[in-house]
Amino acid sequence: MALLAEPKEPKIVTDTVPGPASRSALQQLAELQDTRATVLAGDYSKSVGNYLADADGNLLLDMYCQIASIPVGYNNARILAAAGSPEMATALANRPALGVFPPKDWAQMLSETLLKVRPAGLDMVFTTAHGSDANEVAFKAALMNYARKRRGVRAFTEEELASVMDNEAPGAPDVAILSFALGFHGRTFGALSATRSKAIHKLDIPAFKWPRAPFPQLQYPLDKYEAENAAEEARCLDALDQILRTNKVPVAAAIIEPIQSEGGDRHASPEFFRGVRRITQEHDVALIVDEVQTGCGATGTFWAHEQWQLPTPPDMVTFSKKMQVAGFFHTREMVPDQTYRNFNTWMGDVPRTLIARAVVEEVAERGLIEQVRETGTYMLAHLRPLAIRYHRVLGNVRGQGTFVAFDCPTPEIRAELLQLMRNEGVNMGGSGELAVRFRPMLTLTKAHVNVFVSRLQSVLNKLYQKHWPQ
Repeated sequence: MALLAEPKEPKIVTDTVPGPASRSALQQLAELQDTRATVLAGDYSKSVGNYLADADGNLLLDMYCQIASIPVGYNNARILAAAGSPEMATALANRPALGVFPPKDWAQMLSETLLKVRPAGLDMVFTTAHGSDANEVAFKAALMNYARKRRGVRAFTEEELASVMDNEAPGAPDVAILSFALGFHGRTFGALSATRSKAIHKLDIPAFKWPRAPFPQLQYPLDKYEAENAAEEARCLDALDQILRTNKVPVAAAIIEPIQSEGGDRHASPEFFRGVRRITQEHDVALIVDEVQTGCGATGTFWAHEQWQLPTPPDMVTFSKKMQVAGFFHTREMVPDQTYRNFNTWMGDVPRTLIARAVVEEVAERGLIEQVRETGTYMLAHLRPLAIRYHRVLGNVRGQGTFVAFDCPTPEIRAELLQLMRNEGVNMGGSGELAVRFRPMLTLTKAHVNVFVSRLQSVLNKLYQKHWPQ
């Protein structure tokens, strides 16, 4: 396909977004699938760079990017070249079962992509289908490692082999994965037991009785509430230590997000995360860092947990979304003692790894991590004055890199703001109960921020005129 030029600003040709063509497409789809969460029908052949095209010909500056999963722009030239290569055609036509019949160059491909950006101290990688899957398999690795350390080097007993087929101990022991309040780790069965962001995600689904630790609720601005926030983080660390000491079921691993994304863009300090690492080590609990949403440069470092400066690395780091391929990095200790224990047919996907290679190359060659830091600083510098001027609508501005958010006073005001922003040509999304989250591409520039800010100010004026007229 011919590469399109990115526009300098949004173009809206319908009275509202979605327009009639989008609504018609979604009505047709509703006959086949549940479309109640859909926003618009995209036209991805005409989407370009930081702009999302829809079925009506609208072009929206995309600050949400397919729920944080587009890294370097729609129809990026390098990614299109990778997608159209003979190597890709072979991979698509002959999808291998990677656990038993990997391609001859699979080690080289991993070295050129995932291992090239691996977190410090984690030398191995397990590829999976998606983020929830990555967390599921990481849980299994942690649980098997926990059992192995306590069992020692011996064969499984007849009792273990028989009882596990009835889902009973000792073969199926009662062991837990700890997660944190308002954390999100996926919607598959095991991951859902660790997800704590919204009740609607979990209702009617049987769950493991796994413990939940508190996550700090910081007050903003941070420099005004240093003492209060330090006390809040200390309270949460004390609670974590107490849970690991007293929980009726032993805890094999704890999983935590660097920024609680679906839970409302909740942050904590590097000191808090270092405390989590110290406490989990004291209790011999594996630490899983869920970087599904924060990974691949969005926070101004390739992995958000790099900013914690941990004295020892986490045991596993899961990834997906912007990486365009999913899985987890891990230490060699997390490899199960027998084969086929962490295993499925495909164990990831060669085509998505080829795309990930193009992403990694694009990020490095264009210096996009540094660009994220500069653009994020510029964005926050514009949002904070708006939060003072329009304090009735916009509060608690926060962020790392371009992983930015602010809060609205009510869910209803937030929904109204998001719709008005789409009508102005900017696509955004929410998280938690009140947050508006920014999940732009790594290619976002100061010029894009200027476009966004002008539209946001227009929307804020409309909201004030409607709800708080002078």
